[in-house]
Amino acid sequence: MDDGPTLPHVVILGGGFGGLATARGLAGAPVRITLVDRRNHHLFQPLLYQVATAGLSAPSIAAPLRQILRRQDNVTVLLDEALDVDLQTRRVRFAHETLDYDFLVIATGATHAYFGHDEWARWAPGLKTLDDAFAIRRRVLLAFERAEREDDPAERRAWLNFVVVGGGPTGVELAGTLAEIARHTLPREFRRSNPHSARVVLVEAGPRLLAAFDPELSAKAQRQLERLGVEVRTGTAVTAIDGAGVRLGEAPMPAYTVLWAAGVAASPLGRRLDAPLDRAGRVRVAKDLSLPAHPEVFVIGDLACIERADGSLVPGVAPAAKQMGHHAARNIRARVDADSTAAPFHYRDQGALATIGRMAAVAQFGRLRLSGPPAWWVWLVAHVYFLIGFRNRLVVLLDWAWAYWTYARHARIVTGADADDVPTADERPDDSP
Repeated sequence: MDDGPTLPHVVILGGGFGGLATARGLAGAPVRITLVDRRNHHLFQPLLYQVATAGLSAPSIAAPLRQILRRQDNVTVLLDEALDVDLQTRRVRFAHETLDYDFLVIATGATHAYFGHDEWARWAPGLKTLDDAFAIRRRVLLAFERAEREDDPAERRAWLNFVVVGGGPTGVELAGTLAEIARHTLPREFRRSNPHSARVVLVEAGPRLLAAFDPELSAKAQRQLERLGVEVRTGTAVTAIDGAGVRLGEAPMPAYTVLWAAGVAASPLGRRLDAPLDRAGRVRVAKDLSLPAHPEVFVIGDLACIERADGSLVPGVAPAAKQMGHHAARNIRARVDADSTAAPFHYRDQGALATIGRMAAVAQFGRLRLSGPPAWWVWLVAHVYFLIGFRNRLVVLLDWAWAYWTYARHARIVTGADADDVPTADERPDDSP
């Protein structure tokens, strides 16, 4: 486009739900867009745990950003990482170049939070990216393999103890799926060890699981997990994690597989904006999602802290990020059209879903509460519907149908078996927690 350089330049940082929604919302607008992400793909994070537990392969829940936006001529996609933002000169510094902008949309999401114990990350990986999912899948599958060749009963028990820290949707989904793998997928495949004897423990420091749900649904979710064989411990804090296991309060538990689903922290880029932050590092934005004193900068998704009319915060979920992205795009269109009116953002709560296992889930839509098979069907339809691309929807449906009838998990391929992502005997402390 010959007039491209004269058009307003919109730079979007992050190709997740919020960033992608912004780019799509500006389709056909008289702007040139540069979308920058440090990964080349958009990831459907609500199903990431399925990759981590070998239920789905990575291409089923991810698609290249360039492919998604290939028909939108006003978008350029770059693979790079944002390091700093100069609000005065309207310039973003990346690892490999610098870009000037007329409008900036920051949608860099969140990362793991270990509540001041970053040393736990070595022993308790979190789940945010495909790399995280591959590492967790390798760790889980290798635990069963090492239990098979272990002669010491105590060591075998430690390999077959799985601890999931955090009772939110991710923790509940991981724990339930691990129990299904141990009880239904693997028992007939091992001869020297018994996967069915695996102990799956879900630990939550708060008084109940799924704190964002109605208390009655939280209780039902716990009962469904316990029917699967998951040991649920609420009101229990993790006080130590190392290569030998975890300490729950003062009680040690040997476990060589610990998974972290307890907390998130906003992207560190938020601290570079010289703006007020909340306790989780999220940027306190204006009602139109713009940065205070910089109406040309929008912060959306998990990085944004915005209050609803009732005083509660907009949750860090995919529907909220998509709504913010569309809203930012509408406000940018208005300003390009010389309309100085900035519309405030209003979050439309589309409900909450969490799956627990086979025909087990909970769902909450306003006053409507569902659990068990009805909630599971709603969860399945919703997640398939929101996947990007017909191919991904078809593949996921076929994989789930096969798994439903056979309990098989086709993605149980271990790669990088020599990688140091599982504790060795030399790394385990003598004074185990």
